[in-house]
Amino acid sequence: MPLYVYSIITKGHPCRLDGLRGVGAKPSPVRTVTAGPLCAVVSDVDEEIQPKRRDLIAHQEVQERLMTDGVVLPLQFGYTAPDDLAVSEALASNTDGYLSTLSRLEGCAEYHVRASQTDDTPLLEQILEDLPEARDLNERIRGGDRDPGLPLALGEMVAHEVQARQETLSVGLTEALIPFSREHLVRPPSGSDFLNLSLLVPDEHKEGLRTAEANIAREIGEGIDLRFSGPLPPYSFVQ
Repeated sequence: MPLYVYSIITKGHPCRLDGLRGVGAKPSPVRTVTAGPLCAVVSDVDEEIQPKRRDLIAHQEVQERLMTDGVVLPLQFGYTAPDDLAVSEALASNTDGYLSTLSRLEGCAEYHVRASQTDDTPLLEQILEDLPEARDLNERIRGGDRDPGLPLALGEMVAHEVQARQETLSVGLTEALIPFSREHLVRPPSGSDFLNLSLLVPDEHKEGLRTAEANIAREIGEGIDLRFSGPLPPYSFVQ
């Protein structure tokens, strides 16, 4: 029977799966397939699994349950295998690699850090105060100068300065937070965000990270939305 595969753990993981059911319209109990020192956490499925809300939640619940008791190598949503034998063979074919990754993730969780500009007013006021050229253009426009090129010139100047300052802030935030991590990844931000940072944080640094979060939030100033999420399964650091 086809299987949905959630994650890989070591054979010694407590693996408390009692009462946990998996993905699909008719969810089956979550169980394990063992090969040597490794186990794959799976459930039987009889349909193609789509990223529906209920299934995304079920997938995440399995990862979080496993995380409470030990290290887990989480697979991205949607990974399936034809049967138990295929899973066993996949584990056996890369035992050393999986064990190495599990060792690297031991005692860690993933945290995401994102930042966006929620209110442009304080930043724009600061730019006009700091840049005489921008201030002069703004005063000419407010004073009634009808030169059609002025708004465009001011807009381009301000946009360039906003981007530069956000990039500087992004670098500063990253440098302040990566000392709490074992590994980190900086990804291209999306939407209104200017920072998209993932941290692999050891257990002993989690409180320090939370303290840094609170301190940075106080110091960062108005108009910035700094968002932390975690602890999360370390999807970003599975290789």
